[in-house]
Amino acid sequence: MSSPDTAESPSSTPRGIALMTVAMLTIPAVDGFAKYLSADYSPLFLAWARYAVACLAVLPVAVAMHGKQVFPRRDRPAHALRTLFLVSSMTLYFLAIARIELATAITAFFVGPIVAVVLSVAFFGERLTWRKGLSLALGFVGALIMLRPGGAVDPGLLMAFGAGVFFALYMIATRLASRQSDPIRTLAFQCVFGALLLTPQALFAWSTPAVGDLLLFAGLGLFSAASHILSITAFRYADTTTLSPLVYVELIGTATIGYLAFREVPGLATIVGAAFIVAAGLVLLQRRARA
Repeated sequence: MSSPDTAESPSSTPRGIALMTVAMLTIPAVDGFAKYLSADYSPLFLAWARYAVACLAVLPVAVAMHGKQVFPRRDRPAHALRTLFLVSSMTLYFLAIARIELATAITAFFVGPIVAVVLSVAFFGERLTWRKGLSLALGFVGALIMLRPGGAVDPGLLMAFGAGVFFALYMIATRLASRQSDPIRTLAFQCVFGALLLTPQALFAWSTPAVGDLLLFAGLGLFSAASHILSITAFRYADTTTLSPLVYVELIGTATIGYLAFREVPGLATIVGAAFIVAAGLVLLQRRARA
């Protein structure tokens, strides 16, 4: 969801904030659908279904806007790489939420932006400032609290952390993709190529959806596409510094859905670990704001 700062005017900022907030509250609905469906369907199949349904929603919009040129014309290998990382992240995350609480999974997933800092230093030669170092330390402590070294580690938790790492790789690959790409074309490519990448695992874990579940499968893809389009539109009205902190609304939304739909109550380790990881992210955001 990386977009250039294209805010039109200060007066449009509230509109951008509202759109981004709705986008971040929409994503947890996707997690809720996936967790509910994972009781009867493989997460490998659900990951493909999310992209397949999203294709049905995004492609007509891309065709209406761009005709036959629905995919980016430049840097397609970079777009393919970033999509590969994104579908890997999402598949691991779906495997995770089938095993552990939603709040725990999303907290572990949020190590992604912190890992991206390390990768930026390694791959782009960015300077490791004291703020970045503090962020890394806070994120590392938060991860340790959640993992509780010396005790039994749930494989689902490791999958959620893995999802965060792959999302960090996706963020790095996004920097390599052309910044001039149209957002809708980029999203269309991501949906189609992602569905193709996930087809083999979907065939391996295939389960024909029951008629009563079709609406839930539709929600899985439609809410996903809606969250992307809402966030893309939000960046047209407000800048990155204003909108970035709102990603943590997703954490609140996911915990709420986990409690209301599945009666999940986050444990103390999850709450404390989340506090450290969110603090680590906010340190990075404050650095961006000052820059």
